[in-house]
Amino acid sequence: MSTQTHLLLPRTLLIKSPKKIPPSKQRFTITSNQLIHGRKLRAAVIGGGPAGSCAADALACGGIETFLIERSPAGAKPCGGAIPLCMLNEFSIPLDLIDRKVTQMKIISPSNLTVDFGKTLKSHEYIAMLRREVLDSYLRSRAQSNGANLVTALFTHLEVPGSIYDPYIVHYNVNGSKHSIEADVVIGADGANSRVAISIDAGDYKCAIAFQERIKLPEEKMDYYRNLAEMYVGNDISPDFYGWVFPKCDHVAVGTGTVSSKQDIKLYQRGIRDRVRKKIDGGKVIKVEAHPIPEHPRPMRVRGRVALVGDSAGYVTKCSGEGIYFAAKSGRMCGEAIVNASMNGKRMINEEDLKREYLKKWDEKYITTFRFLDLLQKVFYGSNAGREALVELCGDEYVQKMTFDSYLYKKIAAGDRWEDVKMVFSTFGSLIRANIIGQETAVFIALWGAVFIALWGLDILGRGEVGLVGR
Repeated sequence: MSTQTHLLLPRTLLIKSPKKIPPSKQRFTITSNQLIHGRKLRAAVIGGGPAGSCAADALACGGIETFLIERSPAGAKPCGGAIPLCMLNEFSIPLDLIDRKVTQMKIISPSNLTVDFGKTLKSHEYIAMLRREVLDSYLRSRAQSNGANLVTALFTHLEVPGSIYDPYIVHYNVNGSKHSIEADVVIGADGANSRVAISIDAGDYKCAIAFQERIKLPEEKMDYYRNLAEMYVGNDISPDFYGWVFPKCDHVAVGTGTVSSKQDIKLYQRGIRDRVRKKIDGGKVIKVEAHPIPEHPRPMRVRGRVALVGDSAGYVTKCSGEGIYFAAKSGRMCGEAIVNASMNGKRMINEEDLKREYLKKWDEKYITTFRFLDLLQKVFYGSNAGREALVELCGDEYVQKMTFDSYLYKKIAAGDRWEDVKMVFSTFGSLIRANIIGQETAVFIALWGAVFIALWGLDILGRGEVGLVGR
C-alpha cells in the first residue's frame, strides 16, 4: 500500500528571514499564541455527523482552513430522529427535510396506562422527525459549500506531538491507501467509540446500545402514526431506558436501548415489538440498525489542541436520550471558539483557549441539564414502580407544559412558582404510591418544602417582587 502525506505550507510562524528548506524536508514549527504568518490556522474535524459538520461549517465560515474527514457519507447513525423546534431556526434547517411533524405523543406504562403527552402544545409547535441520513448529508454539504474540504476516508489514528510546538498528524485510509495530514487543531466528532478520544487518552465511559428496526407499514396503519410518536417503558422493553415508535416519511422506527444489559438488546427489541404488535402487523422490516450511545460526558474533553464534541464528548442526555441538538450545538460552539481564539485563523491557539472559549461556556450552559436528567433516570427508570409513577406524572398538564417548553426551545421554562411547588409535591405523591420512597422520607422533605415556601413568601413580602431567596 502506498503512503501519502499532505504537509502544511509554508511551515514557519512569524520568523524573520526564514532559512530556505527543500519542500520534501520542510518541517512545520508552531510557536504557541503567536500570530501565524503566510497561512491560516488549519483544523481537522473527524466525523461528519451533526457535531462534525456544524464544527466544520463554523470553522470554514470563520476563515480556518478546514478538513472534514467522514468514513461513509451515505450512511447514518441509527437514531430516533427527533429534533426540537428551536433547532430548525437556529441551524437553518430547511423545512422540506422534515418527514413528520409530531403534535401528539403517547407514553405507555408497564401496566399499559396510556397518557396523551402533548396537550399543551400550541398550534405552531411540533417535534420535527427526520432521517439522519438526510440531515447529516445536508449539514455536510453546507459545510463543504462554505469552504470545508470533505475527505471521504476512514480515520485510523491521531499522532500526538511530543512538543506543544509540533503539529498533530491525522492518519486515514482511502481505499486501502494510507494518507496523513498535519493540523494545528483537531476536533473529534467520531462517535461514542471515538478513536480521537482514545488517541488523547480522554478516559473511559459507559455506553448504552440502541437497537432499531425501520418498518414499512400498510398505508392505513401508517396513517395512525401520521403525527404521532409513542414511548413505552417497562422491564420487558428495557431495564433502564424506554422503547419508541417514531414516524418517518413512509415507515416507522421501532427501537429500544439499554446500558446495563446490552447482551439482551434483541430480547428487549422483541419486547417493544410485542407491545405494538397489533399496530405494526403486516409491516415489513426494511432496515435493522444498532449503535453505541454514551451515558455521560467523558472525563477529559479537551487536551492540548484537541477537543471532543457530540457523542465523542458524551453529550447525550439521560432519561430522554436526546443527542442530535447537543451534537450540533457543541460542534458549532467548539468551531466558533477556535475562530474567536485564533482571531479568524490568524493566531495559534492552545489548550487554555479551548477550555476557556469552548468547554467552560458549554458546561455553564448545559451541564446542569445533563445532571438533572441523570437524576430523573435513576429515580424513574430503575423499576416498573418508578415507571408507573413517571407516566402518572406525565398526565399532569403543567408537567407537560414545562417539559415541552424546555425541550422545544432549549431554555429553562419560566414557570409559575406555586405550580412548581405543587408539581414537587405531586412528584412525591407519585413516588409514595409507587413505593419508591417511604412516607417518613416524604414527610421530612415536605417539612423542608414548607420552610422553603415560608422563606420564599417572606422574600416576596419584604422586597415586593417574586424571586428566589438570596437571588
